[in-house]
Amino acid sequence: MSRSIRACTFLDKGGTGKTTTAAHLGVALAERGKDVLLVDLAGKQGDLVKHFGRWAAVEDQIAAEDDWPNISTVFQDQWDAIAEKLGEAAVEDLILDTEEGVDLIPAHPGLDSLDAELGNVDDAQDRYSRFDAFLDEYIEPLGYDAILIDLPGLTNNVSYNGLWAARNVIVPVEMGPFESEQAEALRADLDKIATNFDVDVDLAMVLPNKVDSRTKLAEEYLDAFAEAYPDAVAPAHVPVSQDIRNAADRGQTAFALDEPSTTAERAREAFLENADALLERLDAEPAAPVGGERA
Repeated sequence: MSRSIRACTFLDKGGTGKTTTAAHLGVALAERGKDVLLVDLAGKQGDLVKHFGRWAAVEDQIAAEDDWPNISTVFQDQWDAIAEKLGEAAVEDLILDTEEGVDLIPAHPGLDSLDAELGNVDDAQDRYSRFDAFLDEYIEPLGYDAILIDLPGLTNNVSYNGLWAARNVIVPVEMGPFESEQAEALRADLDKIATNFDVDVDLAMVLPNKVDSRTKLAEEYLDAFAEAYPDAVAPAHVPVSQDIRNAADRGQTAFALDEPSTTAERAREAFLENADALLERLDAEPAAPVGGERA
């Protein structure tokens, strides 16, 4: 059994489109015939599951206290005992299907206290490798081709777990100096992780997002990102599109729109092109499009 490709969306800043990128790249990979699992580690608000119209079901489970085990549980010392006791149901109950060809492990309120809990783990390697161990032992046997992880918009013990597990980072950036500075700071952080823990985490893709290419400033930033990250910049930038926001509000990605606007259509094409590039960069064989159905 071949190991799945893994990547996480991350930047130490909120609002750059990490969740939207994870959702759309996940569906784009599914359009390319890949079996995809999305994992939301970004916090209790459940933004990723909202993109697929499943938040109401998750919220009802939480309200009914029928939400155990959940994604925060897999980081705890007793997870192996829980998994042994519950058997296959332990992992199956974590995963939701969607109508857009991807599976999803939703966020949970327990994630918000997880940073402090992990901070009490003395051994740094144990603290940062728990999610990686969970994926290796419990998710890899399920046979997914790709696992995409949406991380919090800040550097903490949860995001370090995601970086350690994914080993490849997708960085959505808007057109501005702060995003450029944060992307450069992330590259320094990845070097630090490699030095301190002998774990290589690659900057797999810098993805310009919400780009209004009609403005001269946007073109200047696109050129600057291409110059700063010649091996990592995405081949296609994602245009700003009100349709993407409207679709998210309705519990969809842009791929599910029956009559997409011109900008939404361009965004879909960009995500498909970037999904192909991601597969190539992570040494996976791109599959032919299969009309949105999973292979």
